[in-house]
Amino acid sequence: MTEILLIRHGETDWNVDKRLQGHIDIPLNAAGVRQVQALSAALAQEPLDAIFASDLQRARDTALGVAEVAGLQVQTDLGLRERCYGAFEGLRHVDIEARYPEAYRVWKAREPDARYPAGERIAETMREFYQRSVDAVQRLVTSGNYQRIAIVTHGGVLECMHHWSSQTHFAQPRTFDIYNASINRLHWDGERAHLRSWGEIGHLSRETLDEVDR
Repeated sequence: MTEILLIRHGETDWNVDKRLQGHIDIPLNAAGVRQVQALSAALAQEPLDAIFASDLQRARDTALGVAEVAGLQVQTDLGLRERCYGAFEGLRHVDIEARYPEAYRVWKAREPDARYPAGERIAETMREFYQRSVDAVQRLVTSGNYQRIAIVTHGGVLECMHHWSSQTHFAQPRTFDIYNASINRLHWDGERAHLRSWGEIGHLSRETLDEVDR
């Protein structure tokens, strides 16, 4: 039996600009650094057995703040990366719609097997991304005899985990919020994850909150 604390990375300038980051390695901004400090203080009294993070710096640096207080090392895992969006990466929604109107329509329709135009990297389909995210979390939670772990990752991965633990289809429109530096709790029973609480943001000040793009 393991409690999983799913944490979204702190804010970046591209979050504020509503620009898709995907696999582009964007750092935390000043508000994101303050969020990490608040998050670390909030978790100081919760003993953790391990801390895992995406290797992208916005997630890794968020995890490092928590790890410093917990006295643990951060273990990075590429499986926790955000979804790869191909040519969409680096663009705002309005730019994507103007440049790739048909692909934009497919994206908003949440077609699970659609692959967007390639950019520096080949885009993942929604189905591929969902399976990668689930496989990564299952692998990590079963990799040791843990009572409580923290997994610091990205908004898209958290969306996959919510669908997985609540047993809803990953292609359904999202009806829940995903905040930067929020704490979201799952319970692993040895076979599957169960949703315990979502969107804990009491440790954050209102002015530093930024909800992930829908």
